[in-house]
Amino acid sequence: MTGSPTARAAAQFSAAPLAILGAEPRFEENLHIGRPNVGDRDHFLRLVNEMFDRRWLTNVGPLSLELEKRVADYVGVEHCVAMCNGTIALEIAVRAAGLSGEVIVPAYTFVATAHALQWQQITPVFCDMDPRTHQIDPAKVEELITPRTTGIIGVHVWGHPCNIEALTEIAERRGLKLMFDAAHAFGCSHKGRMIGGFGLAEVFSFHATKFFNTFEGGAVTTNDAEFAKRLRLMRNFGFSGLDEVAHAGTNGKMSEVCAAMGLCGLESLDSVIEVNRRNYHLFREGLGDLPGVSVFEYDEAESNNFQYIVIEIDPERCPLNRDELVGVYHAERVLARKYFWPGVHRMEPYKSFFPQAGLLLGETERVAARVMLLPTGTQLDPGGVATLCDIARQAIQHAGEVRTALQRMLPDLQKSSEASATPPTDADAERS
Repeated sequence: MTGSPTARAAAQFSAAPLAILGAEPRFEENLHIGRPNVGDRDHFLRLVNEMFDRRWLTNVGPLSLELEKRVADYVGVEHCVAMCNGTIALEIAVRAAGLSGEVIVPAYTFVATAHALQWQQITPVFCDMDPRTHQIDPAKVEELITPRTTGIIGVHVWGHPCNIEALTEIAERRGLKLMFDAAHAFGCSHKGRMIGGFGLAEVFSFHATKFFNTFEGGAVTTNDAEFAKRLRLMRNFGFSGLDEVAHAGTNGKMSEVCAAMGLCGLESLDSVIEVNRRNYHLFREGLGDLPGVSVFEYDEAESNNFQYIVIEIDPERCPLNRDELVGVYHAERVLARKYFWPGVHRMEPYKSFFPQAGLLLGETERVAARVMLLPTGTQLDPGGVATLCDIARQAIQHAGEVRTALQRMLPDLQKSSEASATPPTDADAERS
């Protein structure tokens, strides 16, 4: 794994199998979730040099327009509107859709899904999940609709599609707008149709942590021409001509250098997905027989990006719980993450606004306490995957010793984890 965190030879830790028990850490430097994939640098630099020659750095230049066309073609929609990041894209989409009052969203998502509403004084109403799929539960959505409800935002968690048909039926029957936060789902499909064309619109994140990135960036895709027109006005201060402002707006444009990164990334998209697919199968093989440990499965009858290795720990069957295994990995310089812990409803300002929300979110709280993510992507070769699997195996085999060591070392591990995230790197945030 040249240029990336490397695993130490097995002989170095055969006597003391784990760092938490006194061995050297398995990895020589921190191994992150979501370390950026980088495409063809020469191609990228050629595009950047052409950009400099044109002296057109932003304001919807030729690279941004080309990226929009290629993304629209890839996901099979009429319109793609590129934005400076996924959160701004969602905020503009929410406003362009005319949402107000209350909008139903899952509590099991990245906090930006709720912030994009709250920032505009729209109340996010948190809905529980289906624990089998980790997606918003349509039956629970129906129960939360009030006269103030104007829309539903589903989130394709891990790139797995929501129950799109059920949400569409509810939205149409109740007269609600339906959009999807597809931050995880670029390159994924539902019933043979690419994510990007469902609902009124779908919103992608192209943040550096995503398997496909534009440094910072995002996009809204839609088949509604009038909606796309509003999006384009709103991302550029509402300008409809040189000196004419036709709509309230903000600055949500993607820069040309970000679009150049995206165009290069599209060229290597298939190869990155293949690495992710390989790693996913290796993790399933390496962890599949461990008690109480399961790898969340992708439906391989569909297109997938395989960008997340989602591990669910059953505390009644596994000798160690999720938090203990995270501690073991952190000692090995593997920055395993608890996702989406503890649920958006337990973050501010929502936990102050809705202190009793957890009473209606039992499945969300149960799953959030069991899930962790492990690294994958082009930073990791098969030997690295084998090492990550062996860490879990050794930890479970030495569960009693591990638990004792963790209780003794937990304060130091917490300090080490905090120090490793300061200053933050591209791999430390879900999306901007």
